[in-house]
Amino acid sequence: MIVVVTGASAGVGRATVRAFAGAGWDVGLIARGAAGLEAAAGEVRAVGRRALVLPLDLADADAVEAAAERVEQELGPIDVWINDAMESVFAPVSETKPDEYRRVTEVNYLGYVHGTLAALRRMTPRDSGVIVQIGSALAYRSIPLQSAYCATKHAIVGFTDSLRCELIHDRSHVRVTVVHMPALNTPQFGWVRSRLPNRAQPVPPIFQPEVAARAILFAATHPRRELFVGGPTLLAVWGQKFVPGRLDWYLGRTGYDAQQTGDRQHDRADNLDRPLDQLEDHGAHGHFDQRSHPWSPMLELSIHRRLVAVVAAAGLTVLVAMRLAAGQRDGR
Repeated sequence: MIVVVTGASAGVGRATVRAFAGAGWDVGLIARGAAGLEAAAGEVRAVGRRALVLPLDLADADAVEAAAERVEQELGPIDVWINDAMESVFAPVSETKPDEYRRVTEVNYLGYVHGTLAALRRMTPRDSGVIVQIGSALAYRSIPLQSAYCATKHAIVGFTDSLRCELIHDRSHVRVTVVHMPALNTPQFGWVRSRLPNRAQPVPPIFQPEVAARAILFAATHPRRELFVGGPTLLAVWGQKFVPGRLDWYLGRTGYDAQQTGDRQHDRADNLDRPLDQLEDHGAHGHFDQRSHPWSPMLELSIHRRLVAVVAAAGLTVLVAMRLAAGQRDGR
């Protein structure tokens, strides 16, 4: 089986590469950072699977198309394509520049479009394959200081919903799914362009990237329209449905502090225009290991929902039987 992972050099993408390779998949790895890509490829080969390193910028549609062609020529037909690469800017709207909005959109949204189109060109004639879009709780509920990122996640949902309808119309067996993530402990918070006074952090509760990778592997191999990872993601989605105004007020009051640590921000490089893992591998984890959860009870319930339903039904049956038996005794 062949999977292509974008954003494969670090963070969620890196954890996803490890998960698929460990499950017996060969992997095409797309990202900009050479050191991160080579390290990720080494991890794939260490478990006996093939790896193809494809350094490119996802904003370049022609480069993405060429990479997909190389994967099919050197590894084989692509079974799963995972769109994961992302960039962001932490700043109020009034302090975010037009070229920064453009760049985040080119990578986070158009990069997904480019990857999806490249996958469809190969999967549609075969009438098989899975495209996994990595979404976020912020695709449904935006927060302050990340307007560029939130907007692109919303756009991905709109694009994917349209595509899903068209695949149904065409009676295609190509499947598209979205996995929506909670706050994750990845290197992005040390890489992101930021105009905040203090260092950026994920909004707690924070989960390890392996939680995300488990969800992605499951979504790629099981038919789900969407998969919401973690209780906070579900709370954000349902909160936006029922009390959006309350959330506006709450996030306006708390969203600034929740996205910053107590440490002052110092001048540093960011990865908006160039990768920071070109010469040094940063792996999957960020700087919040001590505060991050290694598993999500809500994800496990979702993955095992049939078993949960069976156990619940069995429990209900036993309860009803006990009540009936008690009623019969009382009747005597």
